[in-house]
Amino acid sequence: MNRLKLLMLTGLFALSFIGCTNTRTVIKTPVPERPAGQTDVLQLRTAPLPVVRVAFIGLGMRGPGAVERMTHIQGVEIVALCDVEQKNTEKVNRMLVKRGFPKAQEFHGDTSVWRKVTALPNVDLIYVATDWKSHVTIGVQAMKDGKHVAIEVPAAMTLDEIWALVNTSEQTRKHCMQLENCIYDFFELTTLNMVGQGLLGEIVHGEGAYIHGLQPYWDKYWNNWRMEYNRTHRGDVYPTHGLGPVCLAMNIHRGDKLNYLVSVDAKQISSIDHLRKTTGEDVKDFRNGEHTSTLISTENGRSILIEHNVNSPRPYNRMYQLTGTKGFANKYPVEGYALDAGEIDPAIAADHENLTAHRFVPDEVRKALMQKYKHPIAKDIEEKAKEVGGHGGMDFIMDYRLIYCLQKGLPLDMDVYDLAEWCSLIPLTEISLDNHSAPVEIPDFTRGGWNKLEGVRFAE
Repeated sequence: MNRLKLLMLTGLFALSFIGCTNTRTVIKTPVPERPAGQTDVLQLRTAPLPVVRVAFIGLGMRGPGAVERMTHIQGVEIVALCDVEQKNTEKVNRMLVKRGFPKAQEFHGDTSVWRKVTALPNVDLIYVATDWKSHVTIGVQAMKDGKHVAIEVPAAMTLDEIWALVNTSEQTRKHCMQLENCIYDFFELTTLNMVGQGLLGEIVHGEGAYIHGLQPYWDKYWNNWRMEYNRTHRGDVYPTHGLGPVCLAMNIHRGDKLNYLVSVDAKQISSIDHLRKTTGEDVKDFRNGEHTSTLISTENGRSILIEHNVNSPRPYNRMYQLTGTKGFANKYPVEGYALDAGEIDPAIAADHENLTAHRFVPDEVRKALMQKYKHPIAKDIEEKAKEVGGHGGMDFIMDYRLIYCLQKGLPLDMDVYDLAEWCSLIPLTEISLDNHSAPVEIPDFTRGGWNKLEGVRFAE
């Protein structure tokens, strides 16, 4: 009888536990109804612009490099340069003249001078490289003023800001692209092509990160804005470098969608120590953790791990891992592929039958695979990209593809829904952490259109 009672109690406990886990509250994030007469911008095509007239707003850390890269792209006119500090606009204008370009209009003086730039009649594209908090205000107004807009990462920091960009793009039928350069890194492009051709099988898990000790760079941000954001906010505040390439490999809003996330973080130590050493301040209310880890589940049963750490003394790492049913791709800290022997062409590896998926393929096989599956975009522009530079060339490919698609009237490689999905981790991880790592629903920013497209197709 005692044994029977024990078994019954054990069974009831198990059932109650299962019930609790299945009914655990998922924090809902409402999707606002699409305004009447407004439609999605999936695969948006706009009138071709044989010459793209560009204005740059923000010439601190990222802006000057973007201007210089644009001077290497045919069919670009650099019309205006804008920054709070006059010395920045003047310095970039000197570079333009040295490169043989006409001097651009200069706008400077205060944090609202950008409004004169978005109102210019002779501009097609506004390129935004300001601090995070000003991105959406500028981006929304630029689209309302009839301009396409490209915004540095992360493009938006709150759900309200994200929905403002989505709605304005849909209303104005103007492109709104996040300047996520990491999808154009050569390993990521090649791996995306492998995924598209089925070499890795079905992708079931992905990992990405932004692990980058920023101690040498904190004082280079205008008005210390980046440290202040980490000090007053919690969560993964810079998720797009890690998440973007994984989402494309998983066809997010092109046949799959992000469903919900859960975040945990470690206590903050390093940034508090940094502030104490550099300012003498003993900070007691620093919000963001030392290290944040976020798990995501997708509609089609895939999982994603995204990590953020800009505090600890660790080697730079974006992780970028894809686990497929036939193979594995890994960029950091060791770049390589692991494949079932049967998936490797004998022409690539004569001893392919001796290869095993339990370790990376030899380096010569990896190089042969990357050559065979080199993405068409890389084939077209790789040599020029490496010459111009920008994080090894991926920045140039990003700018080149943006201009190319605008000139041809083609859909951009990344749309406003990519921007929305990748940036949504910023507010959603904070919600999860502030609620004891509760699961949080990820909105469908396409409002029902997530399976209208079939896979990633970069326009040619």
